[in-house]
Amino acid sequence: MIFLGADHGGFELKNKVREWLAEWGEEFKDLGNKVYDKEDDYPDYAIAVAKEVAKGDNKGILFCRSAAGMVIAANKVTGVRAVAAFDKESAQHSREHNDANVLVLSGDWLDEEKARQIAKVWLNTKFTQEERHVRRLNKIKEIE
Repeated sequence: MIFLGADHGGFELKNKVREWLAEWGEEFKDLGNKVYDKEDDYPDYAIAVAKEVAKGDNKGILFCRSAAGMVIAANKVTGVRAVAAFDKESAQHSREHNDANVLVLSGDWLDEEKARQIAKVWLNTKFTQEERHVRRLNKIKEIE
């Protein structure tokens, strides 16, 4: 399951990604915001998505203006490894090396085509399971 969440800064891009996920046959659930509200707060959606992702073998995609706020908030939830990706390479690397389970996309700095490419690569890339990457992730788990 892929959980989605966006504040006003990522609301339009989230709606585009919903279309793409449906087109790609991906199962997803939108945790909001369901309506555009320029006064909403990104931590509300970041935490809601992060909590669902932390429950198991789920992924999340979050959206805000810069991507930074959502990354900071989502990473407060134990078991979440949220990253901002701005190109296909960083999206792929975040999955292969860091087993990122939450992708955050910028509503301000990504056009639709670039966001589509990033989301597709991120969703289709697997964690390598290489010993060095597992070792590093285990070190993170120790401090959580």
